[in-house]
Amino acid sequence: MKYLHTMIRIADPDATIRFFNLLGLKEVRRMENEQGRFTLIFLAAPGDEDAQVELTHNWDHEGGYDGGRNFGHLAYRVPDIYETCRRLMDNGVTINRPPRDGHMAFVRTPDAISIELLQEGGPLPVQEPWASMENVGTW
Repeated sequence: MKYLHTMIRIADPDATIRFFNLLGLKEVRRMENEQGRFTLIFLAAPGDEDAQVELTHNWDHEGGYDGGRNFGHLAYRVPDIYETCRRLMDNGVTINRPPRDGHMAFVRTPDAISIELLQEGGPLPVQEPWASMENVGTW
């Protein structure tokens, strides 16, 4: 058995791809299905193309998908959790659970899917302003 991908339904492909690009994922393939009226977009972290996220955009779906929290979350190991969170914040992404401990943070996609960020190789030394930040939202 081999892991292939995790699928999430999305309302706005451009906003969602931009979010995942900020995390460092890149598009590896795309499939348009005229008959089924949907697009599948596969993203992966460079060098880890076997672990993919499938974004499913149903063309005729109106509005957003609520209930993203009941999906659970996707998790990614990052080389510097502080730099990753700073880059996301600088681009308008809300940090729902800041990396106060130098180890873990949570953010959300534009469709409210939780993304867990874990520091590679163990926690970094605690740093401000992260150590004193409160949760911005629920995760």
